[in-house]
Amino acid sequence: MPNKIDLHTHTLYSDGALAPCELVELAHLNGLQTISITDHDSMNALKEATECARDLGMDIITGVEISTDLDDKEIHLLAYFIDEGNEELQKYLSFFRDERLHRAKRMVKKLQNLGLKITLDDVLDYAKNSAVGRPHIAYAMTDLGIVKNYQEAFERYIGDYGPAFERKIHVSPQSALKLINDSGGLSFIAHPGYMKEHLLMSLIKAGVDGIEVIHPCHNENQIQFYRGIVNQYCLLESGGSDFHGGKKMDNDNLGKYYISGSQLDAMRKMLQKNSA
Repeated sequence: MPNKIDLHTHTLYSDGALAPCELVELAHLNGLQTISITDHDSMNALKEATECARDLGMDIITGVEISTDLDDKEIHLLAYFIDEGNEELQKYLSFFRDERLHRAKRMVKKLQNLGLKITLDDVLDYAKNSAVGRPHIAYAMTDLGIVKNYQEAFERYIGDYGPAFERKIHVSPQSALKLINDSGGLSFIAHPGYMKEHLLMSLIKAGVDGIEVIHPCHNENQIQFYRGIVNQYCLLESGGSDFHGGKKMDNDNLGKYYISGSQLDAMRKMLQKNSA
């Protein structure tokens, strides 16, 4: 049996539906041997997930997903093998979790101004102690009957061009890459199928270590295209399910989208080279 590795998953510490242990157990049930939890601006799931994984004979790769801004477009970077104890990294994560809360407050206010009956407490009931984001607002709107489903919340109200949308504060890609490098990690462009090719090339020139080639939003042609870019520029290849669970209805993706042990070995070799 091949070593199935999923390096893009989320827990309730950001916009996922499952607790860390629940995610690890489901990943194990779906045939995964190694996962990375890449919550948005949070590494709070790591301790619990690592303990559960140890009991199941699984491995956890430290990870986090960071939002950056390039040419007025939101770009996500995945960071792996980072030192969770890095002081600058933890300052960044704490600051941006606070900023996420302020953004949620502004979005809820806009929804209220549109005549919709929703409060910040409704949203925080879903977010609890996690890094609050738009999915939590969408979940609340669905259960309050404001919209029929999660997708409608984004399409009508909180999507990038919706009447209740609010931009996040971002760091530049260069700043994010320095933060990742200084914490001993590797940086990957997340789900590039969403971005224009010139943005992809800008990130490569900025010094990103790799590209997330395998992702549910990538068709076979895109996979081959990004794999060609990886080979052309001597980059690393990553991939995963971008699993969230719950109302995203993506349970079937866990164990379906993964990379191989050889691709993970290439990352480890790069880390050794960087530390030499």
